[in-house]
Amino acid sequence: MNRYYYDLHVHSCLSPCGDNDNTPNNLAGMAAIKGLQVLALTDHNTCGNCPAFYAACKKQGIIPIAGMELTTAEDIHMVCLFPTLEEAMAFHEAVQEHRIKVPNRPDIFGEQWILDENDEPLGTEGYLLINATDLSLEEAVELVRQMNGLVYPAHIDRESNGIVATLGFFPDSPTFSCVEYKEKEQQPVLEQQFPILKGKPHVVSSDAHYLWDVSEAENYFEVEDEPYSGDKVRREIFRLLAGE
Repeated sequence: MNRYYYDLHVHSCLSPCGDNDNTPNNLAGMAAIKGLQVLALTDHNTCGNCPAFYAACKKQGIIPIAGMELTTAEDIHMVCLFPTLEEAMAFHEAVQEHRIKVPNRPDIFGEQWILDENDEPLGTEGYLLINATDLSLEEAVELVRQMNGLVYPAHIDRESNGIVATLGFFPDSPTFSCVEYKEKEQQPVLEQQFPILKGKPHVVSSDAHYLWDVSEAENYFEVEDEPYSGDKVRREIFRLLAGE
């Protein structure tokens, strides 16, 4: 068993609220500087920079996870992670049909840059990515699971777009195998308030929109990694998050 330090929720410059310095290579480099071994890219309602992110992580020896921070029709943020890049990109295509196409205003929200593996621009996303999709919470969860992904509520301890703040409670349905906290100190507070959370697996991730926000090497998974491969470590992490 070995420890793998992680951050499973970071944004690139494709997210309009993500800093332009948050290129795939800069994110992978910052993860390496901070001593992380596993990093997930979760831009708002898109996986458009995940191919470049995979290539960037390979250069740094970081195990990449392709994902998305999906916004439901209720305005709840959900972390959606996929075992392979191909599955993430298939999910990306499926989500495009559920986006509400509002033209982006770069002067207000910022540019939405799509980059290649060398951080060179391939173009920009013309429609705003941070608004809600037309997928209800239940529909979003079902779509992720149909496409072999793992889904759980993002930053449940936050007022903005957290499932608890939005609904006023933590729902019995749909069921989730894990949840995400932004501040680990909030875990006992919410578990006291919502007993359904007690004993539920959880992650603590940064929701980084700036490079300096990427997590320090504090939160980790202990996984069996022999014989070693990045794919094996990724599979073991998914198994742990699924509560298996």
